[in-house]
Amino acid sequence: MDTETADPPAAPRRGNLAALWSYMRPHRGTLVLGTVLGLATTGMHLATPLVTKAILDGLGNGAPLAPYVGLLAFLLVAGSALGLWQWILLGRMGEQVILDVRTSMVRRLFRVRIAELTGRSSGEFVTRVTSDTVLMREAVASSLVAFVNSVVGIGGALVLMGTLDLVLLGVVVGTVATVTALVMLLMPRLAAAQKEAQAAVGRLGAALEGAMRAIRTVKASRAEERESERIVTEARASARESVRAVRIEAVAWTLTGGGVSLAIMLVLAFGGYRVGMGALEVSALVAFLLYAFQLMMPAMELAQVVTQLQSGIAAAARIAEVEGMGVEDDSAADAATPPAARPGAPVLTFDGVTARYAPGTAPALSGVTVGVARTGHTAIVGPSGAGKTTMFSLMLRFLHPEQGRVLLDGVPLAEWPLAELRRRIAYVEQETPLVPGTLAENLRYTAGEADEAALWAALRAVRMDDRARALPQGLDTPLASAELSGGERQRVAIARALVAEPEVLLLDEATAQLDGRTEAAVQRAIREISRRGAVVTIAHRLSTVVDADRIVVLEAGGVRAAGTHTELLRTDALYRELVEALRIAVPRPEPAAGPA
Repeated sequence: MDTETADPPAAPRRGNLAALWSYMRPHRGTLVLGTVLGLATTGMHLATPLVTKAILDGLGNGAPLAPYVGLLAFLLVAGSALGLWQWILLGRMGEQVILDVRTSMVRRLFRVRIAELTGRSSGEFVTRVTSDTVLMREAVASSLVAFVNSVVGIGGALVLMGTLDLVLLGVVVGTVATVTALVMLLMPRLAAAQKEAQAAVGRLGAALEGAMRAIRTVKASRAEERESERIVTEARASARESVRAVRIEAVAWTLTGGGVSLAIMLVLAFGGYRVGMGALEVSALVAFLLYAFQLMMPAMELAQVVTQLQSGIAAAARIAEVEGMGVEDDSAADAATPPAARPGAPVLTFDGVTARYAPGTAPALSGVTVGVARTGHTAIVGPSGAGKTTMFSLMLRFLHPEQGRVLLDGVPLAEWPLAELRRRIAYVEQETPLVPGTLAENLRYTAGEADEAALWAALRAVRMDDRARALPQGLDTPLASAELSGGERQRVAIARALVAEPEVLLLDEATAQLDGRTEAAVQRAIREISRRGAVVTIAHRLSTVVDADRIVVLEAGGVRAAGTHTELLRTDALYRELVEALRIAVPRPEPAAGPA
């Protein structure tokens, strides 16, 4: 089985609890204050039966009742006020915990190594940032409040019951302990069901996100029902596991409620017997029964809290998996100044580079040695799977060599701070994604300080300026509301790279969706950039690279040949096959002019 893409094994339960606690630890001061408030609130509620007993005793001996009634009113008002304070305090803490978790996850996801993200859908990560954190919020906010109050309430009630009658306390403790043991036996099954339900939600999000991204292909292939069924299958799986969890929760709550009711019945029976024997006063039995009734609500809440905590613990474990993903190493980031360029060195150099995407897999590149001139246009061509995109990944440090070195200005890439490395290199992806925001924000995405004149110059270079002026708000038009074709989106992506005025421009099949006139304009822009910097192009359409200063032909992860278009046509059979397959006219000597 592929260990790179397989789901990780379930973390031990103790580790899951530790993961949940790790997010709450920074707020332990607030947690302590909330606990103190819970103690005070519950203590006031627990005092109510004792005050009631005093009132009943006062009725028998003629003592004034007003002080006790006033005390009951005070306990009600003060307890309610402290409970409100505690609820808001811990609720705010829960929201802050979730904000911290989401902030940490989002920042980490954008620093995770590309290899860690390969093979995993973005929809899955969206689910973890949204759905899983909501479950955590329930665990650390409302559930936490109820847990503190329930534990204190049950513990305090049992202690005060002991001051009234130890025999009846033994009856209650025995019943509650039996019910607790039965409920705890259900918890592992509940945790497993809830974890599976969340995993299915993650798969559902991934499937839906992928299908919506390819919605045109789905419709054109008449696959609406197939895709709907595939996604609904995951929804059914989530519902099935959630129903299983609901059943377990229902059994747990029923056992808890039934156990407390049984305890009250036994207290009433044994208490009545002890009153009849003269071993217990009626007022003490009434107070004991009030405490027994007080156990009902905290016990039910505690059962519900424990089930909610299972969801929170499972969510914390899934979130911890994201926190455990490896991030890009930027050990050179603390360098005071970027490394000095070595005189005469090519801007980029591959020195015996071998690279693979996962241990044990075939190398994507094997022993590649090639240089990219500081100025000029270098094209990388070859069959699919030859290693072209892998070279780009190495240049941008998305991937690291297994053997050999990649150098920028004669300095190994590992010695360059990532920010400086990627400042000097602009990259246009094959799929040319646009980021959320306006057209201007997209154009300034790499060069945030670029002025408006630079934006229009880049748009003119790719023949996109007229289209931009026709948009409802010009440069300030949100692209989400603009109907841009695939070719227009591609031109915006290329213009974004041009605005940055990079020293090295990487174009991955960047003119695939352009018409002839626009492609010619882009080629002119490439030639202009290549006069002052390096342009490296990956292309399956050789028509876009025939004018390149140098063409590198890759095959099976190695450099097969290098030279100009004319040289390669003469010396390399594979290059001729690629040219002939695309029916590109091969230059032939023109016949001598004959007589008029």
